[in-house]
Amino acid sequence: MTTAPRSVLVIGTGGREHALALALAQDPAVTAVHAAPGNPGMAEVATVHDVDPMSGDAVADLAASLDVDLVVVGPEAPLVAGVADAVRERGIVVFGPSRAAARLEGSKAFSKAVMAAAGVPTAGSRTCETAAQVEAALDAFGAPYVVKDDALAAGKGVVVTRDRAEALAHAAHCMSREGGRVVVEEFLDGPEVSVFALCSFSAADGPTAYALQPAQDFKRILDGGRGPNTGGMGSYSPLTWAQDDLAEAVLAQVVRPTLAEMADRGTPFVGCLYVGLALTASGPRVIEFNVRFGDPDIQPVLALLGSPLGGLLMAAAQGRLGDVPAPVFRDGAAVSVVLASAGYPESSSKGDVIDGVALAAEQEGVDVIHAGTARDGDRLVTA
Repeated sequence: MTTAPRSVLVIGTGGREHALALALAQDPAVTAVHAAPGNPGMAEVATVHDVDPMSGDAVADLAASLDVDLVVVGPEAPLVAGVADAVRERGIVVFGPSRAAARLEGSKAFSKAVMAAAGVPTAGSRTCETAAQVEAALDAFGAPYVVKDDALAAGKGVVVTRDRAEALAHAAHCMSREGGRVVVEEFLDGPEVSVFALCSFSAADGPTAYALQPAQDFKRILDGGRGPNTGGMGSYSPLTWAQDDLAEAVLAQVVRPTLAEMADRGTPFVGCLYVGLALTASGPRVIEFNVRFGDPDIQPVLALLGSPLGGLLMAAAQGRLGDVPAPVFRDGAAVSVVLASAGYPESSSKGDVIDGVALAAEQEGVDVIHAGTARDGDRLVTA
C-alpha cells in the first residue's frame, strides 16, 4: 500500500476544502493537489477542474483520468449522496464515509438512534412528524427550545429559542417538505466545542481513530452571540480552558463506541467524524455528529497541525491508521474570522467586490481562505 499520497484530489468549493488543499500542498510527500470544482483561492495552491461534486461517476472519472492516489470528499451533501462509494468502486482510495455511514449526518434521527445504541452521552430527544408531536416534545423538554431539521440543512437547520412560536414555525417549515420531520431535543447548557476524529476500519483490526486538537466555533451571525444561527462565523484553537484530556475522553466515551456500533451494523465508518459537544456540568454530551471536517472550525486546527496531512488521510482511507503516528500540533494559537456577504444566512449578495485580500495575505501568519467567491475578470467578487 502507498504510505503517503503523491497526488490528491479534493472535492468541494468551500473554506473547508481550501484549508484542506492548503494543508495538503504543505505536505512534503504531496507533489500535486487537484480541486474540483474548487474556488479562486484554491486555484492558488491546486489545479482546479470543473466537475459536478454531486455526481459520483463524474468524480470517479476525473480521479481516474488524473491518476490520483487519494480523493478527499469535503462537503456533506456529496457524502450523503454516495459519491465516496462511486470512487471506491473504481478501486481509488477515498477519504470519506460511504452513503450508508454518512447517515450519521444525513439524518438526525438515525444519529440519535446510533448514539442510544452505543451508549453515547447526548441530549434527550424526540423525533417528530406532526405538529402535535412537536408541541408535546416542547412541553416535555421546556425552554430553551431546540428544534433540528432531520435532513441536511447546510448548518442552518437548527433553531435554539425561548420563543415557542418560533420553535413551532421552524418545525412546521421543516415538516412541510415531503417526508420532512424534526428532532426536538433538551437544551444542553455549557460551552460548545468541536472535536474531529480521523477514523479508519479494517477487517483485521476493526475501527481505529485519532482525535485532532479541539476547537471552538461561534454560530450566531452577530457579535455577542446575537442573531440567527449560521454555518459558523469564526473559530479558534487550542482551548486552554478545557480539560487537558478532552480529546482522549471524547475518543473513549463517544468516538470508539460509535465506530463499534456502526461496524456492528455492517456500515463501518471511514473518514472524519465531527463531534459537536456541550461541556455540561455533568460532563461532555454530544450535540451532533457530522461526517466531515467543520467549516470554519477545522481551519485553525489545520493551521497548527505539525504532522503531514496527506499521510494521515491516506492511512485512514486504507484501513491502516494505527500504523502511522498520532497527529501532533505546533505550539501557539490560531483564529479564524469569517467575512460574510450581505444578507447571510437567510440569503447572500452576489457580485460584490472583495478588496484587500492580497494585503491580508502578505501579513505574517495569515492565510486567506475562500468560500463563496468567484472571479469577474480581474476582480474577486462574492458568489
